[in-house]
Amino acid sequence: GLVLGVYSSEKDGAAQFTSAGDAFDRLVSGKLRALLSLCGPPLKKGKTRIFHGLHQDFPSVAVVGLGKKNAGINEQENWNEGKENIRTAVAVGCRQIQDLEIPCVEVDPCGDAQAAAEGAVLGLHEYNELKQKKKPVVTPQLHGSAESEAWQKGVIYAEGQNLARYLMEAPANYITPIKFAEHIEQKLRSFSNVKVHIRQESWITTQEMGAFLSVAKGSAEPPIFLEIHYLGSANTDDSPLVFVGKGVTFDSGGISLKPSSGMDAMRADMGGAATVCSAIVTAAALNLPLNIIGLAPLCENMPSGKANKPGDVVRAKNGKTIQVDNTDAEGRLLLADALCYAHNFNARAIVNAATLTGAMDVALGSAATGVFTNSSWLWTHLYEASILTGDRVWRMPLFEHYTKQVTDCPLADVSNIGKYSRAGGACTAAAFLKEFVTASHWAHLDIAGVMSNKDEVPYLRKGMAGRPTRTLVEFAARLSQDSHN
Repeated sequence: GLVLGVYSSEKDGAAQFTSAGDAFDRLVSGKLRALLSLCGPPLKKGKTRIFHGLHQDFPSVAVVGLGKKNAGINEQENWNEGKENIRTAVAVGCRQIQDLEIPCVEVDPCGDAQAAAEGAVLGLHEYNELKQKKKPVVTPQLHGSAESEAWQKGVIYAEGQNLARYLMEAPANYITPIKFAEHIEQKLRSFSNVKVHIRQESWITTQEMGAFLSVAKGSAEPPIFLEIHYLGSANTDDSPLVFVGKGVTFDSGGISLKPSSGMDAMRADMGGAATVCSAIVTAAALNLPLNIIGLAPLCENMPSGKANKPGDVVRAKNGKTIQVDNTDAEGRLLLADALCYAHNFNARAIVNAATLTGAMDVALGSAATGVFTNSSWLWTHLYEASILTGDRVWRMPLFEHYTKQVTDCPLADVSNIGKYSRAGGACTAAAFLKEFVTASHWAHLDIAGVMSNKDEVPYLRKGMAGRPTRTLVEFAARLSQDSHN
């Protein structure tokens, strides 16, 4: 199969091909252009038409609409529209070829081979490990040889996000804390500049991570603290970027039990750990020249006789006491201890990601990841990275206004929910985390709203989204350039 791009026609209605499309049309003596004009109105953005029997090497050709030719950064949308158009069009075309059960597809780079590769590899991904009947596997390849380096980079970026999607989608009885850690270790085994430490419960206890352990004790699954060291910088002593990810491999809510409807989606409550660990796997594959440390506290949140009870008080690693007023606000307890531990590494920046609050989904839906940060420098880097990836971020407030709502607590130093209950829930959660951070460059990414995809991102199928893995990778890449300049 072959996927070729065509731009929205300007005035005369004639199809405006990419250079690869033009070359193919010449190869088939203008038949492709002729057929397109016979097919009715010009192709709209993200729409596709399939032609058969035009050329013996490509029995099926999918022509996809790329929208306007010179679409660039759209200030209103906060993304590069041209790149998004390519990702969407290529994904649609590749799926059409897959539906025809053709095992290999060549993809027109459409002027941006990285975006085209991302569209192809993300668009074809589907979790069907446990089904007997599987969709045919399709291998996307670059059509022509002009942009092979950019294409390969796009493949690596997309495979990173697909790894996060795989981990998030897999059932909780397949991805337990230990299985998660082993899966990441196996992905990093071939890199000589990566060390993976799978810390057991005894180590967590010696670290005095009382908040993390209080969540884990409700489950029969033992907790794991996963610690990854990627030494990509020429100087291994350079200050690292530290990624921290919430790793609740299943969240029942604990004693504050969630409603049963939709609870199965809580197998993806380790989306923070999945995205940050996948970003490090990707950074290693790209050989990015910087040091990154990944920290993932992994456990289940279950209701048992040993579980946290509402009103219990637990002690975090930094000595602060926490009143657990709602056992379903457990992710912040794991992160409190992991963030304290992150301060051991003299970090350039600490970035944590977590499917933390339903309130974040209410605020932004699936349009963007909410970012709470004490550093405008860090925000700018994250924001600029997200414009390129199309996986957007939006800055949220870290006002003292919210801090008061978690520190005004009857029994302990802080409460794990704001005293006005639901009001500003994503903001009070961020204010809670801030109580465990002294670093001057810290960002908290609340990814609850972008956890899954129905049809909002057209180049992702329905299911767990693995967002914003590519934005984290692009952010790390920008940081590594920063230190070189």
